[in-house]
Amino acid sequence: MDRFRMIFQYFQSNSESVMNGICGLLVLASVKMYTCFDFSCPCLPRYNMAYGLGIMFVPPIALFLCGLILNRQSLVMLEEWRRPQGRRKKDFAVIRYMCSSIMQRAVVAPVVWIIVTLLDGKCLICAFSGSVDPKKFVGFANASLLQVQQLLAKVPCKDDELMRNNTSRKAVSRYLRCWSQALGWSILLILIIAAFLARWLRPCFNQATLLQARHWSNYIDIEQKIFEETCCEHSRLFAHKCILHFFQSMQQEIKLHSFNLPREGEGAEGEEGLLQGITDQDKVNKLLKMWYYAKPPLDVSQVTQR
Repeated sequence: MDRFRMIFQYFQSNSESVMNGICGLLVLASVKMYTCFDFSCPCLPRYNMAYGLGIMFVPPIALFLCGLILNRQSLVMLEEWRRPQGRRKKDFAVIRYMCSSIMQRAVVAPVVWIIVTLLDGKCLICAFSGSVDPKKFVGFANASLLQVQQLLAKVPCKDDELMRNNTSRKAVSRYLRCWSQALGWSILLILIIAAFLARWLRPCFNQATLLQARHWSNYIDIEQKIFEETCCEHSRLFAHKCILHFFQSMQQEIKLHSFNLPREGEGAEGEEGLLQGITDQDKVNKLLKMWYYAKPPLDVSQVTQR
């Protein structure tokens, strides 16, 4: 049990590691979803492109939104961006750094899906089989324009009766698959080159600004976690006090049960210290409102001097 607690505390304190893990899981999920997906092109002139492009781009949008939803820092970044100025100024460099970090993790799974679909080639063949120039292929020379459109639309369906004996079906399919794979490898190469340049050119820029943005983005995340934990602790103590006050005439019976109440003189001072000045709902609401609208400045020198 202690090991699980240590692991949970580690992941809770290392949100970046958690986000990297979630990003990797989304990538594996996108690949697994595509391999298990039963691709069935409608083979109709009006629906092929909608179906092919829909399979290529709709799941990446869903994966991108899942990446934003599962990333806790996206909510923290929005709260920091939308919060009132108050007594603490907002550093937009930190907000840009957080937004960049969130977007980089969120687009990995969608990009992997698009690259996998392009390397496989089925989506592009289904979407653009009707856009191929029939003059490049011999099998469509003697057909009318309407017949050519119907035949090209049925290129992805190799079991169709009209395309079984057509010698140009495989040629069109190979032609489009080559374009699809070339486009997929090109996108992958561009992304690798961009990542390489970003990795090696980063030391050429001002590292102090980057360290400051990273530090304060981590601070905002940790501050939010500690504030939520403190609110939960205060809620527990406040509820504890209210219940004891309500059952004041039954304290002896409550102590006999497994509520693990503190004895008189033990822990009372700590609870009173935490609850000092916060004794009703209006005061709690006022405190939370002050935290949102007027966060204290990041300067504890006056407190340390006292």
